[in-house]
Amino acid sequence: MNPIAIAAIETSSIAQGIVTADAMVKTADVELIEISTLSPGRYWILIGGDVASVRASYKRGLEVAADALLDSLFIPQLHDGVFPALRGTVAASEDDAVGVIETLSAASAILAADIAVKNADITLRDLRLANGIGGKGVVTFSGTLSAVQAGVEAGRADAQKRGLLARAVVIPRIDPRLRARIL
Repeated sequence: MNPIAIAAIETSSIAQGIVTADAMVKTADVELIEISTLSPGRYWILIGGDVASVRASYKRGLEVAADALLDSLFIPQLHDGVFPALRGTVAASEDDAVGVIETLSAASAILAADIAVKNADITLRDLRLANGIGGKGVVTFSGTLSAVQAGVEAGRADAQKRGLLARAVVIPRIDPRLRARIL
């Protein structure tokens, strides 16, 4: 079962991140979806559950993270397509157009993904977070060209507004050999 709401906190300190995670799970009954160190020397906490519990834990996490806070997110109604992309369980497709949003943090990638799939009829194909990519997030979508353009624009605009956009691109007709490798 996917949680209704999610929240994440990304800290610049691993030690402070662990303290933050402890405070978050002690504040309310939430599922600890993911905790890990991130490259380069960051800490990542992702929780889920009902809206009120996640909101309370998120607020406490922001307080405890304090000056170590790098980025955060709270999404009260997560799109159903986000978790399969995070877990790498999205089925292959023959969609023609592909969009990619590259962000400067893991939290901003999840936000961009959620906003994009809520604003366009696209399939969220993959969501890569931080490790092995210098702390960045990379979101990959597929669908019709017009839908991919709309989704990428929506996600790009949010990341750019937050100052966390690295790059956003749309490939109108992806080569089948590349599609087989990245989707």
